[in-house]
Amino acid sequence: MLARQTELTEVISTRRADIENYEARLVMQAAEDESARNAIEEQTGECRRREAEIGKLVENRTTRLEKINSNEAELRSRRDRLSELQEKRGTHSVRQTQLQLQIEHLAEHVMERYRVDLRDFRPDEPLHEKVLHAQLKRLAKDSVAAVSSRGADEETEPAEQTTTPDIENLIVDLTRQLENMGPVNLEAVQEYDELEERYRFLDGQNNDLTNSRRELLDVIARINATTKELFAGTFSQVRSNFREMFAELFGGGRADLQLMDEADALNCGIEIIAKPPGKQLQSISLLSGGERTMTAVALLFAIYMVRPSPFCVLDEMDAPLDESNINRFIKVLERFVSQSQFIIITHNKRTIAKADILYGVTMEERGVSKLVGMKLTPANRASTNGFTAPAKEVTQAHFPMREETPRVSSAAR
Repeated sequence: MLARQTELTEVISTRRADIENYEARLVMQAAEDESARNAIEEQTGECRRREAEIGKLVENRTTRLEKINSNEAELRSRRDRLSELQEKRGTHSVRQTQLQLQIEHLAEHVMERYRVDLRDFRPDEPLHEKVLHAQLKRLAKDSVAAVSSRGADEETEPAEQTTTPDIENLIVDLTRQLENMGPVNLEAVQEYDELEERYRFLDGQNNDLTNSRRELLDVIARINATTKELFAGTFSQVRSNFREMFAELFGGGRADLQLMDEADALNCGIEIIAKPPGKQLQSISLLSGGERTMTAVALLFAIYMVRPSPFCVLDEMDAPLDESNINRFIKVLERFVSQSQFIIITHNKRTIAKADILYGVTMEERGVSKLVGMKLTPANRASTNGFTAPAKEVTQAHFPMREETPRVSSAAR
């Protein structure tokens, strides 16, 4: 008993030492908890401050983007104005070239006919009056010499009349002298008229092409604007549907669609980001085969919800899916059976069991394939896994829009 008492005393002392040690550790742990709480509060305050800064940065970015868009719109308007001015400048240049050709043609014509270079011609009024008086004097002398042979009585009278001859007679005389100087190219006017007509035709064609180009650019700009607007609306709907469909197929998680370049939405790519439950947000290229398939199914039906079609063909889409994912896939597929007709190529028994009509391929004779069809009823639908038709392998399951034999037959063909 003494030995036992001694042993118990040692145990009691040991336990008391452990209790003191644990109490000290509890005090230290309380201090660490207090410091951790302080650190958490500091981090929370820092997080809130960072969030406020992020909000300000987002607002600043939005303001700058709006300013950039307005500047781009102004730049486009100024470019359009510059294009119009360039077109007008081209028109004026053509007109200037036309007038320059006409001036050169007239200058050459005057040079050939009158030996006067209009480029260097400067009107000289005194010289013009001097030459005119000289020509009039010469014409008067000629007239006096012509009538001198008629007699002395008639000599004085014509002389007085011819001293001041009419200017029109002088013009006629000078014109006659020019005509006697040599032949004139009579086809020059005709050639000029032909060239003028050809130029007018080409100028009209050029104006038509310029106007057509401007109208075509305006149409392209309107089409791009309308296409961008429609694409933005459709993309927003598909994005929302994709998030809902992804969460439904995966039983949670998050997914999103992002444009690679929001400034050029019509030409940029689209990045698919998926986060299945329990995984970090990542690109679809990092997912497994089944997850990729389910993500593709979610995207397919998200687009299908925006723009459905009467027929849809799915080729081995459920091949990489496991049993749970097959059930989710079939559940989603049943939502769209009422509005579309599905033709599914599959080997999965669960998918086959949901079909209304089955078509299998058999080879009763070597090298000769044969189709075998079977319309499922509630009685034989439950035993689809034990399907005993002659087909060796069921390869197609058909979901009709309505249970109408002609429609199913035509789709099967």
